[in-house]
Amino acid sequence: MHTVTLIKGDGIGPDITEATLKVIEATGVKITWDEVTAGEGALEEYGTPLPEKVIESLNKNKVGLKGPLTTPIGSGFRSINVALRMELDLYANLRPSKTFPGIKSRYDNIDLVVVRENTEDLYSGVEHMVGTDAAESIKIITRKASERIVRFAFDYARDNGRKKVTAVHKANILKLSDGLFLDIAREVAAKYPQIEFEDRIVDNMAMQLVQKPELYDVMVMPNLYGDILSDLCAGLVGGLGVVPGANIGDNAALFEPVHGSAPKYAGKNYVNPSAMIMAAVLMLRHMEEREAADRIEKALAGQIKEGKDLTADLGGSAGTSEMAAALARRIKQAD
Repeated sequence: MHTVTLIKGDGIGPDITEATLKVIEATGVKITWDEVTAGEGALEEYGTPLPEKVIESLNKNKVGLKGPLTTPIGSGFRSINVALRMELDLYANLRPSKTFPGIKSRYDNIDLVVVRENTEDLYSGVEHMVGTDAAESIKIITRKASERIVRFAFDYARDNGRKKVTAVHKANILKLSDGLFLDIAREVAAKYPQIEFEDRIVDNMAMQLVQKPELYDVMVMPNLYGDILSDLCAGLVGGLGVVPGANIGDNAALFEPVHGSAPKYAGKNYVNPSAMIMAAVLMLRHMEEREAADRIEKALAGQIKEGKDLTADLGGSAGTSEMAAALARRIKQAD
């Protein structure tokens, strides 16, 4: 029996979360859900988008499943996602992008993993106005954070049968900050001789991923580049609607879809739950429930390939709950 923190999220979050819970239940894995509220709902109820009980629950249970949360652009409270990562030191952001046959894409055999440093770089939030006509943001790169994220990437590659790690940087221009990151990546790589290592400048990496993504495997990079390139990789496989994310630290892990909360579709039983379902797959693997995770992924891939019981964005006419119910039946029938 597992106990997992559950944050249903804002907008479409409750719809896709409920759908995902049905799919997990179909595997037979026993989970007690410790539900807490964050985001807009928490702001209304508690006066803060991130109540202390959310942090307490994640610290206690060590694993969480989270729907998307809304963050205002340009004003209002700071990103709750960033705050959670900082508060719990979830330093590794894992973003796999994998082809599902049946989803329209320009590519047919993508299998890429972005490992993004999650706690510093420009996301440290150290910024201020310089007079009234300029703003300054400070990019922070440290040895500790760089060392552990690169080590995480190599450990992930080793444990998952991956062959190569590529460090992504802009050390040709940012010679101190990204230069430090690259130097440390090379030091760590030397301790994993069984895994191929290379580095790429971030702008060239963006071009390479579009032209010849088959040459890449696991990519590790500072926070901002990871934010951008992970979305690029999602675009290679059909978009954010099918891509999960994980935020992992030494003491806790939080799993989520990487798309937004799409408030205009809230409660309409309309949106594609695949990214949330795949986030649950990552979560189950993290919990050593690998057989259940594989069953969900195989069933989802089969359903998408057949083109039946899918939501509108996947070419079908099913609602969120109907797609999940069909997937749950498929999982049970495969037993």
